[in-house]
Amino acid sequence: MSDFRQQALDYHSKPTPGKISIALSKPAESVTDLALAYSPGVAEPVREIAADPDAAYKYTGKGNLVAVISNGTAILGLGNLGPLASKPVMEGKALLFKRFANIDSIDIEVKHTTTEEFINTVACIADTFGGINLEDIKAPECFEIEQELIKRCAIPVFHDDQHGTAIVTAAGMLNALEIQGKCIEEAIIVCLGAGAAATACMQLLIKCGAKRERIYMLDRKGVIHTRREDLTSHKKLFANNTDKRTLEDALDCADVFIGVSGPNLLPPEALKLMAPNPIVFACSNPDPEIKPELAHQVRDDLIMATGRSDYPNQVNNVLCFPFIFRGALDVRASRINDEMKIAAVDAIRNIAKEKVSKEVLAASNIKSLSFGKDYIIPKPMDPRLLNRVAKAVAQAAIDSGVAAIKELPLGYMKE
Repeated sequence: MSDFRQQALDYHSKPTPGKISIALSKPAESVTDLALAYSPGVAEPVREIAADPDAAYKYTGKGNLVAVISNGTAILGLGNLGPLASKPVMEGKALLFKRFANIDSIDIEVKHTTTEEFINTVACIADTFGGINLEDIKAPECFEIEQELIKRCAIPVFHDDQHGTAIVTAAGMLNALEIQGKCIEEAIIVCLGAGAAATACMQLLIKCGAKRERIYMLDRKGVIHTRREDLTSHKKLFANNTDKRTLEDALDCADVFIGVSGPNLLPPEALKLMAPNPIVFACSNPDPEIKPELAHQVRDDLIMATGRSDYPNQVNNVLCFPFIFRGALDVRASRINDEMKIAAVDAIRNIAKEKVSKEVLAASNIKSLSFGKDYIIPKPMDPRLLNRVAKAVAQAAIDSGVAAIKELPLGYMKE
């Protein structure tokens, strides 16, 4: 582990500190180039944008620029370490935007004392960008921050910890249910964790057909039920009228376990209580709620997913957020709505049912893959994700009326 730690530190520090840089998109070699790039030539697009703000998409990089913004209050699994400590994560997010969807991205870390200050800061700089990806902001503040920024900004604002996680989880879950011969409308779902990701996952699963009354969400105090008086507004949405109180109570005959909590919180004895052909998404990182090896020892009839790349069925946000923004930017969507999220779910889950290319197998260090218990969602390196997910999202934006551009770009017409 110490060797990996040093590799990680070397990766981030050598030969140049950090993971992103700025490259020029126009020539700047001659006096004429400089006259066009800056004074006096720059005055012409300035006048055009002053007369028509939409001209910024024609004359600047705004339309392909996403800000990754954090206050560092919920960094990965590390907690509240402050905005500056979150910078390596935010640079990593910017790297993923460029690598997977050719979106230019810059990280912004905001120091503030109140939620209102954070919201005002982001709202005041939003016009610089074509979209905003909020990241690593703790609950419940993240809910208010995202909702208020969506209201105040004319560009897509997307809290990936909530919705990216939810989209990939829903795509994998729908496929897993299909493989196990279950339907989402009848599935009993247990969610261990009640933060931003858990809330978004359950809300999206409900939009995909799950029944709210068949969902049991647990926080540190146990099952969230209607007779508790200590619930936040977001937890109240999932308060179940039930006598179940413990994880074991909830898991008795349950079809699905979704963990967005902490390591080793699903005991093997509790897993034994689940219905035949269960589905376990143990997504705590880096250590899942139950190790896959242990889960398979206990149940040989389950489908298992984690957030890790060294096990099958990795629930990884990179399967969606670059491509959601690609689609949203390409049709100049003003927001990312439920229709766009569900379109992304369907596009992702359908790719997993198709033949996997040799290139993807090689990149994944796997000899073969086919739709089934060990392959319910695509691999991150699958090149089909970019066109398929972005196209589905862009079309959903057009169909739902949030796109300024009413036709798909020509590039989407090609596979």
